[in-house]
Amino acid sequence: MTSGQGQLYTYMVLISETTTPGINLRWYLDAAGMKKSRAYIINGVIIFIAWLVARILLFVYMFYHVYLHFDQVEEMHMIGQVLVIVVPLVLSIMNLVWFSKIIKGLKKTLAKRQ
Repeated sequence: MTSGQGQLYTYMVLISETTTPGINLRWYLDAAGMKKSRAYIINGVIIFIAWLVARILLFVYMFYHVYLHFDQVEEMHMIGQVLVIVVPLVLSIMNLVWFSKIIKGLKKTLAKRQ
């Protein structure tokens, strides 16, 4: 950010943090013993949708954007290049692992409700 390079990619990665309030609410509902409540179910569905949009689809779009503008990324400072390529790649792997856990948890919770 201080170099004036890569702000768009920084903001794209930061948008993924919009899922944090839902994750925190899930913890509070669990700690309050409300795992069978309607609020817990709705929150789980919202987390799934938000995670899909903000942490999966947005990252796919970001990598596509980097690919389209790779000639400009190559002109960035080396640290900027690492921050634009390596950091989002690592985060994407973690996001996919967590997303698989979200899907398993949502399936399990919805199966119990039926």
